Amino acid sequence: MVVVGATGNIGSRLVRLLAADERVGSVVGVARRPPRWTLPRTTWVRADITKDPGLAALFAGADVVVNLAVLFQPSRHPDITWRTNVIGGERVFRAVAEAGVPALVHASSVVAYGPGPKDRPVDENWPTDGWPTAPYPREKAYLERLLDIFEHRHPGVRVVRLRPGIVIAAESAPQQRRVFVGPYLPGRRPPGALRLVPSVPRMRFQALHRDDAADAFHRAVLRPVHGPFNLAADPVVDAGLVAELTGARTFPLPYRAARAAVDLAWRARLLATSADMFDAVLALPLMDTSRARLELGWTPRHSASDAITEFLAGLRQGGGTDTPPLRRTIPHGGRLREAATGTGERQ
Repeated sequence: MVVVGATGNIGSRLVRLLAADERVGSVVGVARRPPRWTLPRTTWVRADITKDPGLAALFAGADVVVNLAVLFQPSRHPDITWRTNVIGGERVFRAVAEAGVPALVHASSVVAYGPGPKDRPVDENWPTDGWPTAPYPREKAYLERLLDIFEHRHPGVRVVRLRPGIVIAAESAPQQRRVFVGPYLPGRRPPGALRLVPSVPRMRFQALHRDDAADAFHRAVLRPVHGPFNLAADPVVDAGLVAELTGARTFPLPYRAARAAVDLAWRARLLATSADMFDAVLALPLMDTSRARLELGWTPRHSASDAITEFLAGLRQGGGTDTPPLRRTIPHGGRLREAATGTGERQ
């Protein structure tokens, strides 16, 4: 088994599951910055999917390649994220074909879907058009088209597309704070510090614990399934749920005011996420996960409430884990270096 992007939020858990599974002969974890820890039957390989010429040789003999490589930042330079997420993804797909790997499991996302309803769930047939003005949804939607072409050209390859909701955990909290918010969110806040939660129209989305996402990928690797699968946990996350979990109160915030605030913070370089990405989240459909439960035999062990609670605890207490992307702070300066190198400017 080869896992590309093996040190990220899902990958760092997936390689542990595969290494502990006696049905798996060996695991190759591919990352730009391999970790220092070791696992049984696991080899770490340093590689950059955007330029390294030896991907096909690296994949040779593998039963499955899992593509989890993703770059959210620098959000102010979409040419860089495109290079990793789209060009790098296409190079992975091409190398799978060249190496004759019989199965490809790809990490898509709920953001690949076009705008959809918030009052009912949609299945995997909902159009994967993305949100065209936000780089990450645009890139995920484009990869769906590349996979369409790949499947047409290589019908003998088993292709699985997993589309999780927002994947969170305590360990991912510092990274996601850096990626989506930036250095100016107060850290290590005491419990109960969140007193007011804005309630923005259509701000309803689905979350998923990192361990449950990794479990779904583990199942997709080993079971003879193919096609797309939605992954999410109940309940749907909205302002009311966050307020209930934190003891806060909600207050109504009109869309225009909320978007203007996000856009102002983005332009002032106080926030790492643009108003276009804010619009994309508001447009996300709610997903029906029946197919994953039936064909993968997958049921999330953590509710979305559990995942949110753990994530908030990770924000308060520091979170993080011992892989380069998920470390608690970036080296040589932490938040000061984040601010100095520019919010939304660094990888």
